[in-house]
This record gives sequence, structure tokens and C-alpha cells, in this order.
Amino acid sequence: MKIAVSGKGGLGKTFIAGSLAAYYARHGHPVIAIDTDPSPNLAMTLGLSVEEAARIVPIAEDEHLIKLKTGTEFPGVFRLTFSVDDIIEKYSSPTPAGPALMVMGTVRSMGAGCTCPANSLVKALLRHLVVERDEVVILDMEAGIEHLGRGTAEHVDLLLVIADANRKSLEISATICRLAANSAIKKVFLVGNRIADSRQETAVRTFAETHGIVILAMIPFDPLVADTGMTGNPLDEATSPALQAIGSLAETILAMSPI
Repeated sequence: MKIAVSGKGGLGKTFIAGSLAAYYARHGHPVIAIDTDPSPNLAMTLGLSVEEAARIVPIAEDEHLIKLKTGTEFPGVFRLTFSVDDIIEKYSSPTPAGPALMVMGTVRSMGAGCTCPANSLVKALLRHLVVERDEVVILDMEAGIEHLGRGTAEHVDLLLVIADANRKSLEISATICRLAANSAIKKVFLVGNRIADSRQETAVRTFAETHGIVILAMIPFDPLVADTGMTGNPLDEATSPALQAIGSLAETILAMSPI
């Protein structure tokens, strides 16, 4: 089962992606969590410290790995075909929450030519993880809609688009859903997050109905999530309404796409 999590930045996308990954790992499933956001934070959501997260070298920035996989003896020429199955074992990081973590990173360059090897490696690795691996794969996508234009989320089983009751986030979610509907992604759902009251829930549900978008879950506003962000202490599912709702979401997804 392969799940991509997308949406406007700052809405708890990474928290939901990490919590889903941790839930499936706790329930005995092998899980690979993939951070494709240019500002990666999934490591800390999965229990790694700031120092441990900082030591992870993103795939797109690992010059040795890029050269190993794509380099040739001819300057300016790189390989278009190469194996990537060994990268998962060598370059994924274990996390306290259970999932293995891979950080894709962002290609930073003013010249398009020199970005090709890194982009080719990341794209091939993502395709291998999503299409050819048997684990549960959770992709924390970059904010916005750019990833759909590049085809990063192709071939996932479902796309979860995160939105709150803010009109701007809902409009962006509608754009993501529309673009995804025209891609290879067969199942696209909206997940309302940080829903504080019935008025906010009604706003999200009304918008979704007007735009023909199916809502899969409503995650309530949970002050414990904000406290965790400040203290770094792990959340307890027994006392966290948000984690409980994400657990229900995970079970709903399982019923739709059994592992």
C-alpha cells in the first residue's frame, strides 16, 4: 500500500504522514516513510532528535551516491539506467517510531544541466519504492501542487490532501484534487485537519461537496500536538484526540486497500 500526503504548507501534513507511518509500524507492518519536502521535518515526527535528523544526508545532496549511480567516464555524460534497490538498505534510517526513513531532499542549482543526475536518481528511487516494493510506503510530499506537475506522486494507491477550514487551504486542496484526478492516481481524498468546532467542520464539508471531493476523515484540533511541537515529547494515543482520529483514518484506508 502506497500513500501520498499533500496539501498547503503549515497545515499538519507532515504530522499526519508521520502518524500514519507510525500507526502501521506499531501494528506489525514494515513501513518506509519518505520525506520529499524541501524543508524535511518527518524525521522528528518519527522520534529522531534534531541532531540525529541533521546527520541524515538527503539522497539528492549525496554527491558520492549520485556519482556512483549515474557517473560515467565521460565528462558531462551520465547514465540514465541504474539499479536503486540497494539504496533502501544502505541509506534508510531507523526511527524510534518504527518506520524506516528516507529523505529525498531538493536539488539546488542555478544550472539545469547539472541537476539531471540527482533528479534522475531521486525519480528512479521513488518509482522503485512505490511500484516495486512490498512495504507500506508513506510519502510526505512537498507543499502545494508542484509535485503533481513533475509526476512525483505517480502510481501511489491513494492521495490524501490535507486542508483546514481556511478558504485558501481549501482552494489549494481543490486544485490538487483536480490535477490528481487527471493523473494516474486512482483514489484522491480530502482530510480535514485542526477542526476546532462544528462551524469549521461544516465549512470543510460544504466546500468538498460543492467541488465533488470525497472527505475521508476529520482530524480534530488537538492542543497536545502543539505542545509536542514545543517540547519534543512523544504524543500518547490514549490522550490525543488527533492521534485517535488518525488511527481511525489508518483503519479506513486498510479497509479500502488491504495490505
